[in-house]
Amino acid sequence: MAPNLNSVKTFFVFLGKSVFALLEVLVFAIIPRPQKNVAGEIVLITGSGSGLGRLLALKFARLGSVLVLWDVSQEGNEETCKMAQEAGATGVYAYTCDCSRKEEVYRVADQVKKEVGDVSILINNAGIVTGKKFLDCPDELMEKSFDVNFKAHLWTYKAFLPAMIANDHGHLVCISSSAGLIGVNGLADYCASKFAAFGFAESVFMETFAKKQNGIKTTIVCPFFINTGMFDGCTTGCPSLLPILEPEYAVRKIVDAILQEKSYLYMPRFIYFIVFLKSFLPLKLGMLLAEYMGVFNAMDGFCGHKKKD
Repeated sequence: MAPNLNSVKTFFVFLGKSVFALLEVLVFAIIPRPQKNVAGEIVLITGSGSGLGRLLALKFARLGSVLVLWDVSQEGNEETCKMAQEAGATGVYAYTCDCSRKEEVYRVADQVKKEVGDVSILINNAGIVTGKKFLDCPDELMEKSFDVNFKAHLWTYKAFLPAMIANDHGHLVCISSSAGLIGVNGLADYCASKFAAFGFAESVFMETFAKKQNGIKTTIVCPFFINTGMFDGCTTGCPSLLPILEPEYAVRKIVDAILQEKSYLYMPRFIYFIVFLKSFLPLKLGMLLAEYMGVFNAMDGFCGHKKKD
């Protein structure tokens, strides 16, 4: 009899929590979520020397955060550092770091802990794209994609998560991609690395949730192409539903998601619908939809970042 009573009790506790969770979602669908204060927080951004990383740095600078900037390009990173100082950052520390190298990540991470302190917001933003068909892509480029887009996340988490857990305070931000949710023609290695980054971030989130480490937050970001130069030449067959995103818009949405402690952010919102359709739509119908929206040809004109003369 007792086991049955326990089962009934467990069910009603689950039911009560589910109702509360649904009410919370409904309330915040009408009323904007409160935003946390990140003034004084130590924010580490990888890939901060240009593009999205630079804009994220400037946004957090205006919010009064202490910035730790990592990039493989010393010149670009120092330029971001100067811009962040002018934007009013509480403190800015720039480090040259190749995130694809595990030993270098650990070495620079130790330097950050000594010189700045415990990182409380970690934004894994660094990324590369080869833009080549799978059989045309050299092995070393595919390995580099995994090293930067995924494996770097393993090393940065290993370096900074323990202090977050000890302090019961931290925020892990994974900049994945819509290509980490759905396979894309011409992006086999990139998709694989972004799927891996998404799965890893979600799994660590599950770990912290299961351990009731409530002070550790996770935000996973999956945007469509962003007009930063990384995907120059790429197109969209349906700009009204799948527009190429402007960097300023993307950064504003990402920072809002972090401040509101949202777990997932897909951009544009149509990506949520695509993921929903993928879960039940017959394969042939899904392929017809992808063809209609120009997904198969999105990478045809890819040229990527233009090299400086």
